[in-house]
Amino acid sequence: MVAVARPSTEVRAMRRDDLDAVVAIEHASYEFPWSAGIFRDCLQAGHNCWVLVHEGAVAGYGILSVAAGEAHVLNVCIDDAYRGLGYGRRMMRRLLDLARWYGAERVFLEVRPSNPAAQALYASLGFAEIGRRPGYYPARSGREEAIVMALDMPVPGAGPAG
Repeated sequence: MVAVARPSTEVRAMRRDDLDAVVAIEHASYEFPWSAGIFRDCLQAGHNCWVLVHEGAVAGYGILSVAAGEAHVLNVCIDDAYRGLGYGRRMMRRLLDLARWYGAERVFLEVRPSNPAAQALYASLGFAEIGRRPGYYPARSGREEAIVMALDMPVPGAGPAG
C-alpha cells in the first residue's frame, strides 16, 4: 500500500507575524486595498481575524466583527493562486461558525456589484440582498455602490411553532 500525502491546509487565528502576507494578498487582489494599519487595528480591536494556511503559506484571510447579537463580515480574500479550490467557502464557513458561537442572530456583509463570484458564493451560503449603499466603495470612476447582504442565523433549539 502506498500512502498519499495530502496538502496541509488549516484555518487558524491570525497572528501579528501573518500581517505581511495578509497585506500582500490584499494589495495584489484589490485596486483600493486596506492598509496594514487597518489590519493591525482589527487585531487590536479584538475582531475575529483568521487566516487560511496552505502548506505553511498564508493563502487567504477573513475578518468578522460581532456585537449586540449581530455579526459583520468585514473582509474575506483568497490569494489569486488559490482561488477556485473552495477556500473562500471554507473561510466563510469558519466565520459563520464563529458568528453562531458568539450568538449572532444575523450576519451582514457588503459586496461590490462588480464581483459576481463573491455574490454567488454568499448566495450559495444563504445570504440574500437586503439593500444597497450608494458610493460605498472607491472605484476608478469615482465610487461604486455596495450590495448589502444578510443571513439570518437559526436559533439553536428553535423549531416550528405549534
